[in-house]
Amino acid sequence: MSNIIEHFKTLTQIPHCSKDADKLCDFLVDFAKERGYEVEVDSTKNIYIHKGTPSLCLQAHYDMVCMGKAPQIETYEEEGWMKAKDSSLGADNGMAIAMMMQLMDEGRVLEFLLTSDEEIGLIGANEVAFDFKAAYMLNLDSEDEAEVYIGCAGGADITAFKQDSYAEGKGDCYEVAVKGLAGGHSGVDINKGIPSAIKVLGRYLAQKDVTQLASIYAGERRNSIPANAVAIVRCEKLLENEGGVQVRKLRESPMILSEGDKLIALINAFKHGVRKENRELGIPDVSINLAIINADERGGVTIETSARAMDADSLDALTYETVSFFEMYGFESKVEDKYPAWKPDITDFTKLVDEKMKEVFGKSKLMAIHAGLECGVIAEKYPKMKFASIGPTIRYPHSTRERVKLDSVEKTFTVLDKIIQSV
Repeated sequence: MSNIIEHFKTLTQIPHCSKDADKLCDFLVDFAKERGYEVEVDSTKNIYIHKGTPSLCLQAHYDMVCMGKAPQIETYEEEGWMKAKDSSLGADNGMAIAMMMQLMDEGRVLEFLLTSDEEIGLIGANEVAFDFKAAYMLNLDSEDEAEVYIGCAGGADITAFKQDSYAEGKGDCYEVAVKGLAGGHSGVDINKGIPSAIKVLGRYLAQKDVTQLASIYAGERRNSIPANAVAIVRCEKLLENEGGVQVRKLRESPMILSEGDKLIALINAFKHGVRKENRELGIPDVSINLAIINADERGGVTIETSARAMDADSLDALTYETVSFFEMYGFESKVEDKYPAWKPDITDFTKLVDEKMKEVFGKSKLMAIHAGLECGVIAEKYPKMKFASIGPTIRYPHSTRERVKLDSVEKTFTVLDKIIQSV
């Protein structure tokens, strides 16, 4: 176990934010080759590592969502959890990579698929085309111990743009800010009552009848619940702090967006969060995250959202509804990085994984997750392979509160070892 944690700490010191993980890619390639494994890297920086004729392929992504001070990560342990000081930790999915490194240290006859840029639309998984030998693939990107995941949500990023112009404004100028909210994963945390900084800001501006918007910079990542949002506005009446909204009067007299009132109305009207529950699975069925809104100095307004659904029809319906909503406010929309749902399926492989989970934890549940796992994408490419997903307990990924339960890592690795021996 200590070796896994040490491997993980090594990973935290190598920058690997999405779109900027080349240093970690090179490190992992060298690590595998030094231990006698064959390595292939494709054009999207997916890494395929293999030895002998394995029956099992282990899969994880090696990029991370960088929040706060990341990629500068300082880890510490507290009451059985590993955390990071003022940054995301990268346990999603770095702890899985650390487990793989331990298995390579042991020289196991396995395949390893390490995918790139999962956190920004499963980009690497969409391009996987390696010649796998194994009949089974075990994804290590789940975030709850004693659970075996056999299905996941599909998703799409819906972006919108409008070119506005600037006009003269009236009244005093204010900075209106919502800062330092908890944030969280836009899929697995979307039903946990975590407030969106964008929605809190929009509600305040609408309630105060603010219609003059000079600029807005809100949200951090498409797949993170917004923790921060700041707007510069003008208003002819006094604005003051209220609840979690911080107001600061400025001496400036900026121009305002000609249709800033419509943008404020859009933010207030947008139905962020869970749209429908899946009572059978006990998770959200349909959700959308109003992730980022920015206005540039030329009056261009950009909106970014992340939509998820447990089936293709629901995702298509949500996508159509969102595009139509943006069009009502004069925006042009695009649908990007769409990926399929992984329909829950019980197989001999999922039964085996479930059995080994029970041997270690004394319990297990077959589950689906309201987030994108790469199993859905890869399963479409390799229909003869059988898939399952497990992982140690990780809380609040994609935020500066991210943490991983250390004894869960040890036990999950024991489950993994039992699966490898049985397959």
